[in-house]
Amino acid sequence: MISVLIVEDQAILRESLARSIADQPDMTVAAAIADASCALDVVREQRPDMILMDVCTEHDSSGIVAAGHIKEEVPECRIVIMTGMPEITFVDQAREAGVDSFVYKNVGLEELLAVMRSTLAGYCTFPKPPQSIFSGTAALDEVEVSILRLACEGKSRREIAAELFMSEGTVKRRISEILNKTGYDNIMRLAVHAVTEGSIVPNMER
Repeated sequence: MISVLIVEDQAILRESLARSIADQPDMTVAAAIADASCALDVVREQRPDMILMDVCTEHDSSGIVAAGHIKEEVPECRIVIMTGMPEITFVDQAREAGVDSFVYKNVGLEELLAVMRSTLAGYCTFPKPPQSIFSGTAALDEVEVSILRLACEGKSRREIAAELFMSEGTVKRRISEILNKTGYDNIMRLAVHAVTEGSIVPNMER
């Protein structure tokens, strides 16, 4: 029997997933919680075989950050990350954290269950990044994403420079490069678009 911990902050979805998983002949629900920061404690107590965990959870806790901590302590626990947000860095962050598989919430239940079973069998599933304003030639490098994320959080150029240990001149130049790539003439307009389409999720624990 596959023991599953569910971490999802939306109560309706959490309860629906719990019912659907409990209905499977080979699965049981160890616990269903809303806050990823509590997941490691539950893993220590319940020792589930697998965790199905949202990225953005209660109290702005990141499922990806929690997954990294869990993998350090309990590497044999399989983790499937799920999200409804097309954030451009989530998939790479999940890989770096040691997550086993990643799915978007637009998949059907049967596909989700198939990913969970194949993940437990040792296979990894990661989707292609979704199309966004940052696709193709507009793709941003790691520094550019960091600058844009801070802009999305309302930071000034001076604050961005201080946080990233850069000069204001370097930040100004990198912002110009971001705007040239994306075709925007103003970093705040780009920031609004990025947040609106879900390509950047500001103020997330990282």
